[in-house]
Amino acid sequence: MAARPPPTRPHISLNPSSHFSYSTTEWGEDDAWDSTSDSESASNSQSVWGRSLNQPAHSRQSGAMSTSPSAPKPVPVPRKSQNNSTSTLAFSYTHVSAQSPPGSSPYPSHIDSIPPTKNGWTIVQKAGEDGGDGDGAALPLPELQQQDGGGGDDADTDMTFEDLGAEMFADMHVVPKVRLGAACVRQDAVEIANDPLRVLRRSTGRLSRAESPSAQHSRSSSPHSGESSEKLRREQSFKANRHQKFVECLSREDVDMAELRKLAWSGIPEDLRPLAWPLLLGYLPLPTRLRSSTLERKRGEYQSLVDLTFAKGKDGLDQQIWHQIEIDVPRTRPGVQLWMQASTQRCLERILYVWAIRHPASGYVQGINDLVTPFFEVFLSAYVDADPEEIDPSVLPPHVLTAVEADSFWCLSRLLDGIQDNYITAQPGIQRSVKRMAELVARIDAPLSEHLAAQGVEFMQFAFRWMNCLLMREISVKNTVRMWDTYLAEGPDAFSQFHLYVCSAFLVRWSDKLREMDFQGIIMFLQSLPTQDWTDHEIEMLLSQAFVLNSIWHNAQSHFTGK
Repeated sequence: MAARPPPTRPHISLNPSSHFSYSTTEWGEDDAWDSTSDSESASNSQSVWGRSLNQPAHSRQSGAMSTSPSAPKPVPVPRKSQNNSTSTLAFSYTHVSAQSPPGSSPYPSHIDSIPPTKNGWTIVQKAGEDGGDGDGAALPLPELQQQDGGGGDDADTDMTFEDLGAEMFADMHVVPKVRLGAACVRQDAVEIANDPLRVLRRSTGRLSRAESPSAQHSRSSSPHSGESSEKLRREQSFKANRHQKFVECLSREDVDMAELRKLAWSGIPEDLRPLAWPLLLGYLPLPTRLRSSTLERKRGEYQSLVDLTFAKGKDGLDQQIWHQIEIDVPRTRPGVQLWMQASTQRCLERILYVWAIRHPASGYVQGINDLVTPFFEVFLSAYVDADPEEIDPSVLPPHVLTAVEADSFWCLSRLLDGIQDNYITAQPGIQRSVKRMAELVARIDAPLSEHLAAQGVEFMQFAFRWMNCLLMREISVKNTVRMWDTYLAEGPDAFSQFHLYVCSAFLVRWSDKLREMDFQGIIMFLQSLPTQDWTDHEIEMLLSQAFVLNSIWHNAQSHFTGK
């Protein structure tokens, strides 16, 4: 089954009460969706929900990537112009399924580099047609729009991707899409899935190579000199020392949880997270000798749950729950290559549905889909030599993809066990946290609290989403992963208790700007915060501020009651 695009209707966020609601009326610039279908219905493809998780990866690919000789030719689909501006193209092209060799993308290679526009596909018209200059040169999009006279309503030609030549894009400065295949999968991926300690052995080998004489000579002969070179050496030495401490801690026969949490608070090395996170969550046992058998048993349990749940296919599911999951899954991290893949979306659907039927008190609630993404990306990173957000998981061996899905499910379950009252009827956990946050901000930044009250801004109008999605709509997955290192180090209550102080520090960070805005400006700003360029440094500063607040106020509970 092919990946489904996000539904065309607006994303309606959860309404915590009947007194307010909020929604996003249109997709943002970073939500552009590169899809081969504009249909919301899943009925266009053959159902694959009841399949065994061990089904080979190649048999799971279908739908939009059709290679049949009878595949439909690209057809222009007119869309009504959104405005009368001369800079808007009124035609966009969807449902493209051009013929291609088996196993390859249906799009020509040069099409991969065309960035989608907000209103649909980017349109490029060949010069020399319809009054062009005939030299075959490519026109940048703004020039093309001006030449065509704006909205394109009078266009009398059908432009198709098949007609576009590579020379069309010679003068266009674009960043090509990355499509990574099986070459990025580690040769020992299956062994890593069966034995988590292989992560440590591989990590130790990398560290040894990094500190080898040839590596040191390479650094010493680099163009950096003086203070910058010395600073670089100090940073590398510090990272190497921290990495070695993690390896020593995780290599013990019985891991010392207190030591692991102390190390993890300041961040976990990327290559060690797939082992450290399950230990911190309690998914893996601390004794080394028990880990492989525990993984085999838990992954087998999950596969049995999936096989039993989907034994009767889609018709045997709770349609209300399944319908909401089908809507939300394509909305998960829109524009990120990993989450646009059909194989990823099928994994996410199974994880969410199985969790929902195992927890009838809450069932599935919008926002839980976001909480799966850090786990999936962290576990996927153990098996690939590339950024997991640029991977199509279908290139993994079936056994490995099964392991990633099962581990993500059990770690999500562990996380939600501590905050399940956020998702039961009336969501009392979120209501309580938002109320506490309002009282805390009134104590730590009274001018901001008074300004929000004077403008009629209620904390529930923006902080509900911060609690429901754990700030994942406000920061990137990579930022979230770094933040969760500290949450997991703080202990099982961090996703409810410590998160309260993180959200408070997050709001106060924007205090000066917010106090200059009116109601509309405040709401718009808080729903689209400028965190796109945040790195680990900003996250660590936020966590440090939250730690200070927690240290001061956590044992002074009277501030939550206004006494």
